[in-house]
Amino acid sequence: MHPVLRKTLGGLSAAYYGRQFVFGLAISALILFIQTRDLQAHPLEWGLVVLLVINTVLYPYARFVYESIVDFIVGNNIFVGNALFMLFVKLITMVICWSFAIFIAPVGLAYLYYYHTKAESRARSE
Repeated sequence: MHPVLRKTLGGLSAAYYGRQFVFGLAISALILFIQTRDLQAHPLEWGLVVLLVINTVLYPYARFVYESIVDFIVGNNIFVGNALFMLFVKLITMVICWSFAIFIAPVGLAYLYYYHTKAESRARSE
């Protein structure tokens, strides 16, 4: 695999990517289900299918950016609150990250490239 692809697209752990990919796939499936309920009146557009695929593949990287920012702001604090409200907030943030994955994910990919390049050069110098 090319080093750039290994450092960016392969930068997340397989377990993290797989978990987030399943959530992104669920969002895409829901949108596809809603869109295909009445194919006679509104045929499925290929642009939507392409957008669904791109956002689903890039969603784990967008979620990585979001979680990194939240982790930076919140730190090691624990918040106690209503579980249903927190699940609703998590669902909303997931949908927002999925919707804007095509714009957010490049930030995560650039960070992963920087992080793995720095770690690689540090390992070589030791």
